[in-house]
Amino acid sequence: MSTVTTARTRAASRAAAPASRPRTTTPATRTETPLNPGAPASAAPSLWPLVAQLKSPRYRWVDLTHTLSATTPHWFGFKPLARRLLFDYLPGTPDDMLAPMRCYDYTVASQYGTHVDAPRHFWANGRALDAIEPIDLVMPLCVIDRHRECAADPDFVLTVDDLIAWEAAHGRIPAGAFVAFRSDWSRKTDLENKDSAGKPHYPGWDLDAVTWLVEQRGIGAIGHEPADTDPACVTTRAGFYPYPAERYILAQDRFQIEVMNHLDMVPETGALIVCAFPKLLDGVGYPARCFAICPVEA
Repeated sequence: MSTVTTARTRAASRAAAPASRPRTTTPATRTETPLNPGAPASAAPSLWPLVAQLKSPRYRWVDLTHTLSATTPHWFGFKPLARRLLFDYLPGTPDDMLAPMRCYDYTVASQYGTHVDAPRHFWANGRALDAIEPIDLVMPLCVIDRHRECAADPDFVLTVDDLIAWEAAHGRIPAGAFVAFRSDWSRKTDLENKDSAGKPHYPGWDLDAVTWLVEQRGIGAIGHEPADTDPACVTTRAGFYPYPAERYILAQDRFQIEVMNHLDMVPETGALIVCAFPKLLDGVGYPARCFAICPVEA
């Protein structure tokens, strides 16, 4: 198809607590120190009213994350999450230790379930998870809804034309936005969606679309529901270098979120997204917790 040819051409041109002490005296009364001594409390800058506003009935909070378990949808090349009991509430734990708490040792791939891909996932000199700043984790959320097209054609490729059509309906995509591709693929238990011949079929981004978002709109990150950025018709093409769109977005110092959930519960425009994940030294990826805060329609 033409989008594959375009992706191939564009890809070829890119590089590549300590224990508490017993109290022996009556504790002193705690006194709070004002942020701005001498100023009236009402004059101190505060974000607390904003928190109260966002938690009011005027807004909905939507979890965009799959619950993490051995059955979570994940890329076919990874083993399911495994856990081993280390300590338990009762005597006689597996290590024959007494413990007042329960702890597990989890084994999970870095790109498992709903997860973040850091630039270093594909590029050795790219930013790792510990280098991604907190300010980069909150963004305006734009949702490109093409779930009907994906239902009709599981090999659907999201192109620049889809982005232009979205802007015609909703306005310009803001700089620094998180652009999510809604395909409703999160409803599938088999992300590969293989046919009788064993060939996978799933939707994805066209390289030109991702390039346009970065170069023309200056977006902050992208996200999608399948386990790959690129569609199966690109990643499985014989003799073709795989993952052109994914390699490009990570090469531009952007991160992405894959295997997203519940994009059908957020509006196409007007919401914000928060992406959370561990500050892992040299981390190339990790399971993430993402959620959207959405205005309730009048």
